[in-house]
Amino acid sequence: MEQVFAPWRIEWIRRDEKNPAIDDCVFCELPELDDDRDNRLVARNDHAFVLLNNYPYNPGHVMVIPYAHTGEYADLTDQQLLGHAQLKQRTFDALEKAIDPDGFNAGLNLGDGAGGSIGDHLHTHVVPRWQGDTNFMPVLSDTTVVVEALEETYDHLYEAFANQEGATVPDDESAVVFE
Repeated sequence: MEQVFAPWRIEWIRRDEKNPAIDDCVFCELPELDDDRDNRLVARNDHAFVLLNNYPYNPGHVMVIPYAHTGEYADLTDQQLLGHAQLKQRTFDALEKAIDPDGFNAGLNLGDGAGGSIGDHLHTHVVPRWQGDTNFMPVLSDTTVVVEALEETYDHLYEAFANQEGATVPDDESAVVFE
């Protein structure tokens, strides 16, 4: 079997009906749209934001994305680097409180040979991991099984970010903000 029935994904497929179309860079445009929750943008600071991955490897798979549109890590200013790093740290803390993983994989896909699907806007993947979380599905059938709907993961993670020191929650539809 190459497909796993996932009816909760239909909302994501039909999302074009709710939001304006993304014309250029999705990572530049998503933070400008009105509904963070609908766009799965869970937290932000002045230099970066945290976005749930639409095709997660595990529950809680997020990306920490600088607002600066560049595919070159060296292009980020010291303030952008610091803001990105601080939000990554908050992301690890929020994920630990929200879903209690045993560890994390975190990394950037930089350059054409790295395999990333969006190469011109760098982003750090943070993937929660549990002992024994690799099973027969990816090995035998090139299929992954995600055990929690993105909306539920968003709610857990949102609450964990909102409970951190220095967090501001503008409203239920906006990402948690850090100064």
